[in-house]
Amino acid sequence: MARNNRKKSVDFYILIAAVALVFIGIIMVYSSSWPEGTVRYGDGFHYAKRHLMWAVVGICGMLVMMNLDYKIWRKYSLHIYILSVILGLLIFTPLGLELKGGRRWIDIGFTTLMPSDALKLGSIIFFAAFLDRKKDKVSSFVNGFIPAAGIIGFTAALIYFQKDLSTTITLLATLFSMYFVAGMHLSVIAIAGTGAYFFWQYAINSEGNEYRLRRILAFRDPFADKLGDGWQAVQSLYALGSGGLLGVGLGQSRQKFFYIPESYNDFIFSIIGEEIGLIGTIFVLSLYGLIVWRGVLTAMNARDTFGCYLATGITALLAIQSFINIGVVTSSIPATGITLPLISFGGTSLVTYLAGIGILLNITRYTDKNRRKTDEVDN
Repeated sequence: MARNNRKKSVDFYILIAAVALVFIGIIMVYSSSWPEGTVRYGDGFHYAKRHLMWAVVGICGMLVMMNLDYKIWRKYSLHIYILSVILGLLIFTPLGLELKGGRRWIDIGFTTLMPSDALKLGSIIFFAAFLDRKKDKVSSFVNGFIPAAGIIGFTAALIYFQKDLSTTITLLATLFSMYFVAGMHLSVIAIAGTGAYFFWQYAINSEGNEYRLRRILAFRDPFADKLGDGWQAVQSLYALGSGGLLGVGLGQSRQKFFYIPESYNDFIFSIIGEEIGLIGTIFVLSLYGLIVWRGVLTAMNARDTFGCYLATGITALLAIQSFINIGVVTSSIPATGITLPLISFGGTSLVTYLAGIGILLNITRYTDKNRRKTDEVDN
């Protein structure tokens, strides 16, 4: 028993892949934001300096989380969730800041924060603790599905009313992934599918959301309206296509010169494809794939169910958000605004994801390859 509690070294593959993605992000944010930084602030390094600062903060946070026993998050899961919900509600106070058609940021004076990023991690921790407590009742409709649906629905609604459909979908998929791993009844899939259909119909057809329907229509043939709703998709495809196998060279992107709006953020993957080519995009995808693969192994070999669900949530969040971002950039799914984890410009997103990676790394220190569950140690 004591031997099972002995800490091991963290998963080297996850650590190296995450750090590599952060460094790629620093380089690509610098390259892709240079034109806008020069025009708007008279400083081509403006965005790169801010991103570097948040990267340092995030890596320090990752190192702290990596050395904190992950079981502590179960103890304080409700407190963490309530705090993240309060941050989300601050959006609707005078601190809330409306930009780009959505109210998603809070202004704290010296910087802005995006509470939905904190809510992602907070809800994953809380839901993992919930599933751990309910592990013998997860398949029950009354004691399992109803409270789980309440948690998922409330959290998703809080983000949806910030007019952030992509993050809502990301979080819904992440929490349902955790629920599936915990052993939800198969009938829930039909219920969830029906609910997802009606939610999607409401999200694209309700008054004030006509722009979402236009994006879906533009997705079917972006070149039919390449100067309107299809603009971003078309310009992104031009960037990826012109990159070829090896790219046009670091710093040599043409699409970043105001052809792709905010090329250092949601569409940074297209600049990666343009500047370092197919080889570069495959390398980035391989790093994400490595983290997801090792994350799945960590969840499978976690020493307790809480660690399993927590690792599942963090891994699923990274995989799903990366998939959606890259799908948008390659015009594989309709355009929506969501960052590329660990790479895109955005302090809150970067710090949150690195904190999540830190927690995942700590779980890897206690994995049991024989899949022995030692819940009595935690109780």
